Amino acid sequence: MVEKQCIGFMSTPPLWVNAKFGVVQFEFPEIDLKRFRPDPIPTNLRLGHQIEYIFAQLIENSVNYSIAVQNLLVKKDLRTVGEIDFILVKSDTNQLVHVELTYKFYIIDPLISEPVHRLMGPNKRDMFFTKLEKIKTQQFKLLHTKEGIEALRPFSINPSELEHQTCFKAQLFIPYQYSSLNIRPLNQRCVSGFWLNFDQFRLSEFQEHSYYIPKKSEWIVEPYLEVKWKSHYDTLLDVNVRMIQQSSPLVWVKKPNNQFEKFFVVWF
Repeated sequence: MVEKQCIGFMSTPPLWVNAKFGVVQFEFPEIDLKRFRPDPIPTNLRLGHQIEYIFAQLIENSVNYSIAVQNLLVKKDLRTVGEIDFILVKSDTNQLVHVELTYKFYIIDPLISEPVHRLMGPNKRDMFFTKLEKIKTQQFKLLHTKEGIEALRPFSINPSELEHQTCFKAQLFIPYQYSSLNIRPLNQRCVSGFWLNFDQFRLSEFQEHSYYIPKKSEWIVEPYLEVKWKSHYDTLLDVNVRMIQQSSPLVWVKKPNNQFEKFFVVWF
């Protein structure tokens, strides 16, 4: 599974390219995955923490960067006020790069005109615009606070010498029956599937396919054949439970000739 997660991470495009919204996107280095053998990742971790392990292992196998700081807690009066994800060292220049890591799954609401406000988590509890502002106003600035400077002192790192970047990867899901959706200036290659509501999923056109509801740790993985596929009827029963719990599951669908798609069934 770890190998599949690493491949899924590497194949997920950045949500934007270069610098946009006042934030520089980290350009992930090339990794030879054929020779890459990742270490096991604790299965009891949340997906976000699993992705941190994936990022660290991939960077450690890169010739372009090394890791100087990883997951450093910043405290004030014994209270944690933030965390520094990664500080990397560029191999050719020794430049220090502060990287905040984010991997998100967003559905797109086409009724909202401004692209940065269209993106929300499948349970409506996570907004792209809010995360973007947090990166700019909190996570980047944290290193320049009194507490951040003190946390970096044992590493002999001067925050004024850092470049601030974010590795912001995302999978985007457009509304069902939309053939395409203009999301500029965001990266169109991030569109990974579609979203629909429970009544739409009950339509007859879905009945002849097979389905699998991946665990959260599998969301980053591309659909593959060797899972326990279920009928549309059985999947409806499982999804209905999630609807009652106000939880929007990711669903893989297997079509004829083993063609795969994925979508969210939203509860709202």
